[in-house]
Amino acid sequence: MTHAELHPCVIVHYHEISLKRGNRPLFLRRLQENIARAVSDLGPVTVVQRPGRIVLDLEGHEHAEAARERLDRVCGIANLALAVRTGSSTESLKRAVDHVIGVRPFSSFRISARRAFKTFPLTSVEINRELGAHVLKVRPQARVDLEHAELNVHVEVLPHEAFVYADRRPGAGGLPVGSGGTVMALLSGGIDSPVAAWRMMKRGCRVHFVHFHSVPYLPDTSIGKARELARRLTQWQYVSHLYLVPFGEIQREVVLAVRPMARVVAYRRLMVRIAEALARQTGALALVTGESLGQVASQTLHNLARIDEAATMPVLRPLIGMDKIEITEAAQRLDTFETSIEPDADCCTLFTPAHPATRLGREEIEAMEGRLDTGALVRAGVEGASLETFDFPRGAGAHAPSSARRARLAPPRP
Repeated sequence: MTHAELHPCVIVHYHEISLKRGNRPLFLRRLQENIARAVSDLGPVTVVQRPGRIVLDLEGHEHAEAARERLDRVCGIANLALAVRTGSSTESLKRAVDHVIGVRPFSSFRISARRAFKTFPLTSVEINRELGAHVLKVRPQARVDLEHAELNVHVEVLPHEAFVYADRRPGAGGLPVGSGGTVMALLSGGIDSPVAAWRMMKRGCRVHFVHFHSVPYLPDTSIGKARELARRLTQWQYVSHLYLVPFGEIQREVVLAVRPMARVVAYRRLMVRIAEALARQTGALALVTGESLGQVASQTLHNLARIDEAATMPVLRPLIGMDKIEITEAAQRLDTFETSIEPDADCCTLFTPAHPATRLGREEIEAMEGRLDTGALVRAGVEGASLETFDFPRGAGAHAPSSARRARLAPPRP
């Protein structure tokens, strides 16, 4: 690279991955793959790992801003910025600073320099002074403000190149999707469950979805919502599998055997068993629900204990200590809230009593379930499930475009 060259790029920093020590290369490789997948339909790009950072080369790219926006939804990124890559000489740095400043107005600024190797002839403080003096020459009306600068120009100097940028913004954080195993999330169509699924993605999990519906006893509006929520969440994990389980006939059987006040818990126990059977087919190691302690009758501590007793794999509840306001704010940031509040005919509204029990005992629910052929009901749910696959970007993977592929087969194990 000559000193005069300035190459556009996105510079990506990570934080939690740095703590992984011996496993760090595995996490970084997954993060690089996810970055490349997130922008795969925007034109050819090169993703390069550099010490402590990842660089998305945008030389000749027509969609630089779109690429940066896509990376906002890549889990594992601590912060990112559109930057210019240049040589590591002082003159190259000055040209890059001029390019980054451009014609933007500002009355105060600071230079934040970091050198990644100690043999560079200037220390970080000296780089700050040299480049700050240069900015004062070209913008004499500006002043240096180290505490509350309107413009903060970041300079990162590596042995053979440097990166200069001004508009750094926070990333999604967490760990790269696909680095933490696979889970099966119960997706209701409400506000809570999409947020719970997303929180597991941020912890590195790939999430499959299962939605229980009561067609033809109720309209198929909840299915449409589940599809839209899965489509939106796929922007965070690139491939999603959605199982649609017909639950109406199963609910009819429950009504015949279970007292009204216990039906909600009986429904949830059967959902857990069916979701667990589907999870085992796909290699998922845990279930995920959007339950929050005490939010509704089925989510009291006693009833959650009764529900968990039906499971043989872990049931994860990322929202368990959050209140409705916190969950709603998260859904709004996630852009699932408007879809979640659309009216629908959720299966939980079918055959649901007005006053469900809040403190069911184990013997009580097991006695009522004893009148059910639980194994047959679980098999009916699993065998009746249909599968839909979603991709992001559309058609970018080995799967068909979003919602186009439907089957009654489990997806390949990860």
